[in-house]
Amino acid sequence: MLRICLALVFCLAMFGADAAVRIKDISELRGVRENQLLGYGLVVGLQNSGDTLLNSTFTQQALESMLDRMGINVRGTAMRTRNVAAVLVTADVPPFVTPGSRIDVTVSSLGDATSLMGGTLVLTSLNGVDGQTYAIAQGQVAVAGYSAAGEAESVTENVPTAGRIANGALIERQVPGELDDISSLTLELNNPDFATAARVADAINAYSQRHYGRQVARQRDQRSIDFDAPPEVNRARFIAELGELDVEPDMPARVVMDARSGAVVISQDVQISTVAVTYGNITVRVTETPQVSQPAPFSRGRTVVVPNTQVNVDQPDATIAIVHGPSLRTLVAGLNQIGLKPSGIIAILQAIKAAGALQADLVVE
Repeated sequence: MLRICLALVFCLAMFGADAAVRIKDISELRGVRENQLLGYGLVVGLQNSGDTLLNSTFTQQALESMLDRMGINVRGTAMRTRNVAAVLVTADVPPFVTPGSRIDVTVSSLGDATSLMGGTLVLTSLNGVDGQTYAIAQGQVAVAGYSAAGEAESVTENVPTAGRIANGALIERQVPGELDDISSLTLELNNPDFATAARVADAINAYSQRHYGRQVARQRDQRSIDFDAPPEVNRARFIAELGELDVEPDMPARVVMDARSGAVVISQDVQISTVAVTYGNITVRVTETPQVSQPAPFSRGRTVVVPNTQVNVDQPDATIAIVHGPSLRTLVAGLNQIGLKPSGIIAILQAIKAAGALQADLVVE
């Protein structure tokens, strides 16, 4: 099993090593981001799986307010409906979205509703952090889970109290900000690294020098690369051209281990100084086999249970291997010589790091 896991990690790392990726896949333009919206609404049409109004007073208050706006007075009435649920509606607004566009929304229950399946979100305003309404949401809620219960047993799959509405919100107000309002264009790397930032700046300068006769990019730090769009080129078009340029991102030498699942991921540049590693397990097995002792005929004895304990100690031969890793290929080959399980390889790597022979960051999750 370990050989298969390490071979898979090795193959993934080899395929990913020295692989050129587009600039748009490893960076974002500063100032171009999504904005979050939030709203409070009601989901109706549930099949007796909504909030209990006696327990969720905010649901009853919202229902009364909605009916008041529709000219129906239910104040002071003891309502017992279970087909309504109070929900929070959240959405992410893409940058530069215009009124009339549609976005997806997420609907999450606030009260004690058991399921939102089959419900419909009633007209809900979605507000930004400034308190302004930017979108209106309404539509059928799609729920991936389900819940069913009887008197003695219940079954729940996934989360039936949360769902999504595809294209459920209509943009009513444009989020302030235009691309021309950004005075200084800056690319920010998703994984900051000085070498990667330098390669991105070099790729942009090589492209701009070849096509526009000037260098436009400057590396600021390990995350940011400033650049200017040539005045004769549309800004949006120039950013799109730069996003298609290929670079080879660098990455730090790192070993990531998940102690719960036993997964071990080793990056390409991990090296191990030459060390000798041995690993062995001792298995102690205690077996209880009670035996019944019958008295002899006419002896007036009693039947008793006699304990019978067997203790076996198994200590397999512990192999010792010389592990040295100038490259990922030789490192994986050396670790495979020991023939450990994932839990064993985690212990070995931790011991090698403690010995100072692992030339990489060790991350244990």
